[in-house]
Amino acid sequence: MNNYLVHTKVFKALGDPKRAMIVDMLSCGELCACMILEKFEMSQSTLSHHMKVLCGCGLVKSREEGKWTYYSLDEGTISKTKQFFCAITSEKENCICKENTNCCKGCDENE
Repeated sequence: MNNYLVHTKVFKALGDPKRAMIVDMLSCGELCACMILEKFEMSQSTLSHHMKVLCGCGLVKSREEGKWTYYSLDEGTISKTKQFFCAITSEKENCICKENTNCCKGCDENE
């Protein structure tokens, strides 16, 4: 369950179109907050909220340089999220659906 909780935070963060667009922008490399802000009609505080969510789930990392904050994608989190998504969308021996295989035994006998 914990594995699901960790990874679903990333998907929840990407559930907002502007945050998904910010991640798309960062796919080209590190950007200053001011460069991200130029692309959107939002206040500095709204951008800060979006960046807090993206950093909070581990998808984005930040660094301070003087009075500016620079953002970039966290490649480790992206790699783990890709692996998780592939795992939950692929058939496997240890799938959740196979944990309790006795649940429907006998259902057909009552028909």
